[in-house]
Amino acid sequence: MPPERSEQKPAPSVEEDPTYFELHAYTGATKHMGGLRTTKELIELCGIDEGTYVLEIGCGVGATACYMAKEIGCRVLGVDIRPSMIERAKERAAREHVEDRLEFRVADATDLPFEDGLFDAALVESVTTFIEDKTAAIQEYARVLKPGGCAGLNEEIWLKTPPPEEIVDYAAKTWDIHTEIVTLDRWVELLEASGLEITLASPRTFGVMTNVSELARYGCRDFLTLLWRTTKLYFTSAPFRQGST
Repeated sequence: MPPERSEQKPAPSVEEDPTYFELHAYTGATKHMGGLRTTKELIELCGIDEGTYVLEIGCGVGATACYMAKEIGCRVLGVDIRPSMIERAKERAAREHVEDRLEFRVADATDLPFEDGLFDAALVESVTTFIEDKTAAIQEYARVLKPGGCAGLNEEIWLKTPPPEEIVDYAAKTWDIHTEIVTLDRWVELLEASGLEITLASPRTFGVMTNVSELARYGCRDFLTLLWRTTKLYFTSAPFRQGST
């Protein structure tokens, strides 16, 4: 007799299991420390212009990729490990009429499905912090860059170490960070070990107004959609309400 076929349970919906990243995919938002201002700084530091082929690693819902395609006119390939994020990114690209300069794929940052030396620049915003094997990820960033290419990272750090245990627990619960958050010096070590040359490495602090500035990245329409979906989820998902209180 043939072996019994085990039934595969579908993945829980965001209403049933509102995890940090699936919430972002559902609402259409992506958190970047420093907001749009820091994104613009990375773009400038990486020398990204109309002729640059950019790989955005951990592209989320595609906000930065669409911004670069619209404002700079460069080609961007965005990757994210979550299919739900890629779906939102494609929707955004279609809505903003920039599909001709954008491509989105599901991919793992520690095992990028690209040949060596393909991209002029790589942008990584608040992604590597969440990856356990940071060495493997950063080596991949360096591998897919052309000689002389630039990688721009914006990642979380501890300004003071060791951090209080309750702060570490809060970060793990609130932002789903279950791996080590490293210091600035450690980030520099990781980058240099991968063969990247450090052009600038500086700590920044950001406040509430930084999040308000994200309105410029998303626009009023998307921001209102985000608020609507969040409100709707509050009334339809008991786990979300419990996590919000």
